[in-house]
Parts: sequence; structure tokens; C-alpha cells
Amino acid sequence: MTNSEIFKKAAYDSLDKQVGGKHYRSMKIQPAEFINENKLLFAEGNAIKYICRHQSKGKEEDVKKAIHYLEMILERDYS
Repeated sequence: MTNSEIFKKAAYDSLDKQVGGKHYRSMKIQPAEFINENKLLFAEGNAIKYICRHQSKGKEEDVKKAIHYLEMILERDYS
């Protein structure tokens, strides 16, 4: 299944390049594309971004960053 079959989306020409690495470009669906298509808020988008890249970039630190954003969502929406 291709991205065009998954998302009925606008073309994101900006996803053809990445500043500062290649960790997103190698993914079948880039986090930015998923976040934009689902109109996610900042904290949700960052949590997804860090989860997606932890193995290829930030390792344990990226998992901790994702958890931090998830904690923000819990506090913002459920406290």
C-alpha cells in the first residue's frame, strides 16, 4: 500500500528533503506527514516524532522526550 492509498493528501514537496539527517526520510510514512494529515496538536505531534525516531537518532533520550510530551497531554487534558 502506498502513501497515496493511505492518505488522500496534499502533496508535501517539503518531505523530499530533510535538514539534519535522514532518519525520517527512510520511513514509509514520515511523522510530519502523519501529523499534518491528522491535524494533531503540538504535544501529540512531538510525542509521535520522538517515538518514530528513537531507534535511529536519539535512543533513550528520545523515548524520555516522548514520555514528557505524553505527560503534558495528560496534565493538559485530564487533570
